[in-house]
Amino acid sequence: MGEHKNETTAGEVPEITAETSVPRHVAIILDGNGRWAQERGLPRTAGHAEGSRIVETVVEDCANLGIEYLTVYAFSTENWKRSEEEVSALMALFRLYLVKLMEIATKNNARVRIIGERTRFPDDLRESFEDVEAKTAENTGICFTIAVNYGGRDEIVRAVRKLAGEAAEGTFAPEAIDEAMISAALDTAGMPDPDLLIRTGGEQRLSNFLLWQAAYTEFYYTDKYWPDFDLDELKRAVAWYSGRQRRFGGVKK
Repeated sequence: MGEHKNETTAGEVPEITAETSVPRHVAIILDGNGRWAQERGLPRTAGHAEGSRIVETVVEDCANLGIEYLTVYAFSTENWKRSEEEVSALMALFRLYLVKLMEIATKNNARVRIIGERTRFPDDLRESFEDVEAKTAENTGICFTIAVNYGGRDEIVRAVRKLAGEAAEGTFAPEAIDEAMISAALDTAGMPDPDLLIRTGGEQRLSNFLLWQAAYTEFYYTDKYWPDFDLDELKRAVAWYSGRQRRFGGVKK
Protein backbone atom coordinates (compact mmCIF):
# COMPACT_ATOMS: atom_id res chain seq x y z
CA MET A 1 0.00 0.00 0.00
CA GLY A 2 1.74 3.14 -1.20
CA GLU A 3 1.64 6.37 0.77
CA HIS A 4 2.74 9.87 -0.14
CA LYS A 5 2.73 13.05 1.94
CA ASN A 6 2.80 16.26 -0.05
CA GLU A 7 4.05 18.77 2.52
CA THR A 8 4.56 21.58 0.02
CA THR A 9 1.91 22.34 -2.54
CA ALA A 10 3.82 25.01 -4.43
CA GLY A 11 5.96 24.32 -7.47
CA GLU A 12 5.54 22.85 -10.90
CA VAL A 13 2.23 21.30 -11.85
CA PRO A 14 2.73 18.06 -13.79
CA GLU A 15 1.16 17.68 -17.20
CA ILE A 16 -1.35 14.88 -17.58
CA THR A 17 -0.74 13.26 -20.96
CA ALA A 18 -1.87 10.18 -22.85
CA GLU A 19 1.05 8.34 -21.24
CA THR A 20 -0.14 9.16 -17.69
CA SER A 21 -1.70 6.19 -15.93
CA VAL A 22 -4.90 7.84 -14.72
CA PRO A 23 -6.64 6.03 -11.83
CA ARG A 24 -10.00 4.58 -12.71
CA HIS A 25 -11.45 5.25 -9.23
CA VAL A 26 -10.41 8.12 -6.95
CA ALA A 27 -11.68 8.40 -3.38
CA ILE A 28 -11.26 11.60 -1.35
CA ILE A 29 -11.50 12.32 2.38
CA LEU A 30 -12.64 15.95 2.47
CA ASP A 31 -10.75 17.11 5.55
CA GLY A 32 -10.01 20.58 6.87
CA ASN A 33 -13.23 22.49 6.21
CA GLY A 34 -13.62 23.58 9.82
CA ARG A 35 -9.96 24.52 10.29
CA TRP A 36 -10.01 26.48 7.01
CA ALA A 37 -12.91 28.56 8.34
CA GLN A 38 -11.48 29.05 11.83
CA GLU A 39 -8.17 30.34 10.45
CA ARG A 40 -10.18 33.02 8.65
CA GLY A 41 -12.25 33.96 11.69
CA LEU A 42 -15.35 32.31 10.20
CA PRO A 43 -17.74 29.78 11.72
CA ARG A 44 -16.96 26.14 10.90
CA THR A 45 -20.16 25.96 8.87
CA ALA A 46 -18.68 28.47 6.41
CA GLY A 47 -15.91 25.99 5.73
CA HIS A 48 -18.41 23.25 4.97
CA ALA A 49 -20.27 25.55 2.58
CA GLU A 50 -17.06 26.43 0.75
CA GLY A 51 -16.06 22.77 0.72
CA SER A 52 -19.31 21.77 -0.98
CA ARG A 53 -18.59 24.34 -3.70
CA ILE A 54 -15.17 22.80 -4.30
CA VAL A 55 -16.77 19.39 -4.76
CA GLU A 56 -18.60 20.77 -7.79
CA THR A 57 -15.37 21.73 -9.57
CA VAL A 58 -13.57 18.52 -8.61
CA VAL A 59 -16.31 16.35 -10.15
CA GLU A 60 -15.83 18.16 -13.43
CA ASP A 61 -12.01 18.08 -13.15
CA CYS A 62 -12.03 14.32 -12.51
CA ALA A 63 -14.36 13.73 -15.46
CA ASN A 64 -12.10 15.80 -17.73
CA LEU A 65 -9.04 13.80 -16.66
CA GLY A 66 -10.75 10.53 -17.58
CA ILE A 67 -11.42 9.31 -14.04
CA GLU A 68 -14.46 7.03 -14.15
CA TYR A 69 -15.40 6.90 -10.46
CA LEU A 70 -15.15 9.57 -7.77
CA THR A 71 -16.16 8.79 -4.17
CA VAL A 72 -16.10 11.50 -1.50
CA TYR A 73 -16.40 11.13 2.27
CA ALA A 74 -18.91 13.83 3.19
CA PHE A 75 -20.29 12.76 6.59
CA SER A 76 -19.17 9.85 8.75
CA THR A 77 -21.02 7.82 11.36
CA GLU A 78 -18.80 9.58 13.92
CA ASN A 79 -19.70 13.08 12.74
CA TRP A 80 -22.97 12.95 14.71
CA LYS A 81 -20.79 13.59 17.77
CA ARG A 82 -20.18 17.17 16.65
CA SER A 83 -22.15 20.06 18.13
CA GLU A 84 -25.89 20.16 17.49
CA GLU A 85 -25.41 23.49 15.72
CA GLU A 86 -22.83 22.09 13.32
CA VAL A 87 -24.82 18.92 12.58
CA SER A 88 -27.99 20.96 11.96
CA ALA A 89 -26.07 23.24 9.61
CA LEU A 90 -24.71 20.23 7.74
CA MET A 91 -28.21 18.82 7.29
CA ALA A 92 -29.36 22.16 5.88
CA LEU A 93 -26.33 22.20 3.59
CA PHE A 94 -27.15 18.70 2.35
CA ARG A 95 -30.62 19.92 1.37
CA LEU A 96 -29.19 22.79 -0.64
CA TYR A 97 -26.44 20.70 -2.13
CA LEU A 98 -28.78 17.96 -3.35
CA VAL A 99 -30.57 20.54 -5.48
CA LYS A 100 -27.23 21.72 -6.89
CA LEU A 101 -26.18 18.11 -7.40
CA MET A 102 -28.72 17.64 -10.16
CA GLU A 103 -27.14 20.52 -12.06
CA ILE A 104 -23.67 19.00 -11.59
CA ALA A 105 -24.89 15.58 -12.74
CA THR A 106 -26.63 17.00 -15.80
CA LYS A 107 -23.61 19.09 -16.82
CA ASN A 108 -21.19 16.16 -16.49
CA ASN A 109 -23.53 13.30 -17.48
CA ALA A 110 -22.70 11.94 -14.02
CA ARG A 111 -24.42 9.07 -12.27
CA VAL A 112 -24.90 9.78 -8.57
CA ARG A 113 -24.81 7.19 -5.79
CA ILE A 114 -25.32 7.79 -2.08
CA ILE A 115 -23.71 5.25 0.25
CA GLY A 116 -24.03 4.89 4.01
CA GLU A 117 -26.79 4.08 6.49
CA ARG A 118 -29.75 6.33 5.71
CA THR A 119 -32.34 5.67 8.42
CA ARG A 120 -30.96 8.34 10.74
CA PHE A 121 -31.65 11.10 8.23
CA PRO A 122 -34.97 13.01 8.09
CA ASP A 123 -37.57 11.70 5.63
CA ASP A 124 -37.12 14.59 3.19
CA LEU A 125 -33.39 13.97 2.89
CA ARG A 126 -33.85 10.24 2.34
CA GLU A 127 -36.38 11.03 -0.40
CA SER A 128 -33.93 13.46 -1.99
CA PHE A 129 -31.19 10.80 -1.93
CA GLU A 130 -33.47 8.37 -3.75
CA ASP A 131 -34.63 11.04 -6.19
CA VAL A 132 -31.16 12.11 -7.35
CA GLU A 133 -30.07 8.48 -7.72
CA ALA A 134 -33.13 7.61 -9.79
CA LYS A 135 -32.90 10.67 -12.04
CA THR A 136 -29.20 10.10 -12.82
CA ALA A 137 -29.24 6.30 -13.04
CA GLU A 138 -29.08 6.24 -16.85
CA ASN A 139 -26.24 8.77 -17.12
CA THR A 140 -23.12 7.32 -18.72
CA GLY A 141 -20.37 9.66 -17.51
CA ILE A 142 -18.42 9.66 -14.25
CA CYS A 143 -19.97 7.79 -11.31
CA PHE A 144 -20.01 10.27 -8.44
CA THR A 145 -20.56 8.62 -5.06
CA ILE A 146 -21.18 10.53 -1.83
CA ALA A 147 -20.65 8.77 1.51
CA VAL A 148 -23.01 10.12 4.18
CA ASN A 149 -23.54 8.62 7.63
CA TYR A 150 -20.95 6.20 6.35
CA GLY A 151 -18.43 4.17 8.31
CA GLY A 152 -16.35 1.31 6.97
CA ARG A 153 -16.94 -0.87 10.02
CA ASP A 154 -20.66 -0.15 10.00
CA GLU A 155 -20.80 -1.07 6.31
CA ILE A 156 -19.05 -4.38 6.94
CA VAL A 157 -21.33 -5.16 9.90
CA ARG A 158 -24.43 -4.51 7.77
CA ALA A 159 -23.04 -6.71 5.00
CA VAL A 160 -22.25 -9.55 7.42
CA ARG A 161 -25.73 -9.37 8.93
CA LYS A 162 -27.27 -9.53 5.46
CA LEU A 163 -25.23 -12.56 4.47
CA ALA A 164 -25.80 -14.25 7.85
CA GLY A 165 -29.56 -13.80 7.44
CA GLU A 166 -29.51 -15.31 3.96
CA ALA A 167 -27.39 -18.22 5.17
CA ALA A 168 -29.79 -18.83 8.07
CA GLU A 169 -32.66 -18.97 5.58
CA GLY A 170 -30.79 -21.67 3.66
CA THR A 171 -30.02 -19.54 0.61
CA PHE A 172 -26.43 -20.76 0.75
CA ALA A 173 -24.11 -22.55 3.17
CA PRO A 174 -21.95 -20.33 5.43
CA GLU A 175 -18.79 -21.88 3.99
CA ALA A 176 -19.82 -20.62 0.55
CA ILE A 177 -19.22 -17.02 1.62
CA ASP A 178 -16.16 -15.61 -0.14
CA GLU A 179 -14.63 -12.20 -0.85
CA ALA A 180 -16.80 -11.67 -3.92
CA MET A 181 -19.99 -12.25 -1.93
CA ILE A 182 -18.89 -9.82 0.77
CA SER A 183 -17.99 -7.18 -1.83
CA ALA A 184 -21.40 -7.62 -3.44
CA ALA A 185 -23.11 -7.05 -0.06
CA LEU A 186 -21.31 -3.75 0.59
CA ASP A 187 -22.68 -0.29 -0.22
CA THR A 188 -20.19 -0.04 -3.09
CA ALA A 189 -21.40 -3.19 -4.85
CA GLY A 190 -20.68 -3.05 -8.56
CA MET A 191 -17.94 -0.43 -8.24
CA PRO A 192 -14.21 -1.12 -8.64
CA ASP A 193 -12.07 -0.64 -5.54
CA PRO A 194 -10.42 2.80 -5.35
CA ASP A 195 -7.03 3.00 -7.03
CA LEU A 196 -6.08 6.29 -5.38
CA LEU A 197 -7.26 7.77 -2.10
CA ILE A 198 -6.56 11.46 -1.45
CA ARG A 199 -6.81 12.97 2.02
CA THR A 200 -6.63 16.72 2.47
CA GLY A 201 -5.93 18.67 5.65
CA GLY A 202 -2.60 17.11 6.62
CA GLU A 203 -3.90 14.08 8.53
CA GLN A 204 -2.71 10.59 7.63
CA ARG A 205 -5.36 8.05 8.51
CA LEU A 206 -8.34 6.31 6.91
CA SER A 207 -10.86 7.47 9.51
CA ASN A 208 -13.09 4.45 8.94
CA PHE A 209 -13.44 5.09 5.18
CA LEU A 210 -13.68 2.24 2.66
CA LEU A 211 -11.85 -0.18 4.96
CA TRP A 212 -12.59 -3.27 2.86
CA GLN A 213 -12.20 -1.56 -0.49
CA ALA A 214 -8.88 0.18 0.23
CA ALA A 215 -6.85 -3.02 0.72
CA TYR A 216 -4.54 -2.16 -2.20
CA THR A 217 -5.27 1.52 -2.66
CA GLU A 218 -2.46 4.07 -3.08
CA PHE A 219 -2.67 6.88 -0.45
CA TYR A 220 -1.86 10.51 -1.24
CA TYR A 221 -1.89 13.03 1.62
CA THR A 222 -1.77 16.79 1.18
CA ASP A 223 -1.55 19.58 3.74
CA LYS A 224 -4.06 21.64 1.78
CA TYR A 225 -7.43 22.03 3.44
CA TRP A 226 -10.29 20.80 1.31
CA PRO A 227 -11.60 24.30 0.44
CA ASP A 228 -8.14 25.04 -1.03
CA PHE A 229 -7.99 21.84 -3.09
CA ASP A 230 -7.79 22.57 -6.81
CA LEU A 231 -7.02 21.10 -10.22
CA ASP A 232 -3.27 21.60 -9.71
CA GLU A 233 -3.28 19.46 -6.57
CA LEU A 234 -5.45 16.84 -8.27
CA LYS A 235 -2.92 16.66 -11.10
CA ARG A 236 -0.08 16.25 -8.59
CA ALA A 237 -1.91 13.33 -7.00
CA VAL A 238 -2.67 11.69 -10.36
CA ALA A 239 0.91 12.13 -11.59
CA TRP A 240 2.27 10.64 -8.34
CA TYR A 241 -0.13 7.71 -8.71
CA SER A 242 1.00 7.19 -12.30
CA GLY A 243 4.54 6.63 -11.07
CA ARG A 244 3.57 3.93 -8.60
CA GLN A 245 4.26 0.24 -9.24
CA ARG A 246 1.14 -1.61 -8.15
CA ARG A 247 2.01 -5.23 -7.36
CA PHE A 248 -1.06 -6.25 -5.31
CA GLY A 249 1.08 -8.37 -3.02
CA GLY A 250 3.12 -9.94 -5.82
CA VAL A 251 6.61 -9.25 -7.11
CA LYS A 252 7.12 -7.14 -10.22
CA LYS A 253 9.43 -8.90 -12.68
